[in-house]
Amino acid sequence: MNLKTFLWEYGEHVPGYDVTVINEREARAAAGILFMLGMIVIFVGIGFGHIIVARVYLAFLWFDFLARVISPKYSPSMLLGKFVVRNQTPEYVGGLQKRFAWTLGWLISFPMVWWFVIHWDITFYKVLICVLCLTLMFLETAFSVCVGCMIYKAIMKDDPTHCPGGVCKMKIKEPIQTFNFMQAFIATVTFIGLLTGIYLFLAKTESKTFFGQFLHEAVLSKQQLKKEEDIKYQQEIDKEFSDDNF
Repeated sequence: MNLKTFLWEYGEHVPGYDVTVINEREARAAAGILFMLGMIVIFVGIGFGHIIVARVYLAFLWFDFLARVISPKYSPSMLLGKFVVRNQTPEYVGGLQKRFAWTLGWLISFPMVWWFVIHWDITFYKVLICVLCLTLMFLETAFSVCVGCMIYKAIMKDDPTHCPGGVCKMKIKEPIQTFNFMQAFIATVTFIGLLTGIYLFLAKTESKTFFGQFLHEAVLSKQQLKKEEDIKYQQEIDKEFSDDNF
């Protein structure tokens, strides 16, 4: 394989397609597998302090994206995804934009490997990088939204073809895809309600895990944290005097 072939013929040659392609169903299945494992790592690895789980997962993530960038044929998660969807009709998408998206994922994994694999140093903003990576996986597996492919489309002179979900094609939305006023209102209220509920849960409930306490402190301001500390201190004082009177 020469350099030109490596750079510009990423994926498979399939009759009827003018560019090399990959099976989007396999890619979405692989994203779902990595997302599921990532959520397990957050709740079990970070949440309960088993940092070895997080380290193994992030090291695997780095290697898996590297394998994808070289060739999706040898990516462990892609092979698992291929097995899961082996009886489904392939959905072919352009290979180059997917490679660009996976390259971005590989680059995002570098700081995570440094912070959490080589040198464990957890902070709220560093965890947000992990959350960003999981969010991108979720968007791909749940909604077939490839953010990296969108970035690729924005920076390339010639628009790519065969994008996931057909987003590269200009088209008029079908009636079933549009929102009337009441639907838009319900969707907006639901989204705001979800965000509010998450915030209230993190801010108002007592945490049972290290990661929960970490998130609880992250969503509160310094004044709110100081007020919490004062209340806890006062409760300890009241309890001590109550025990003495008894």
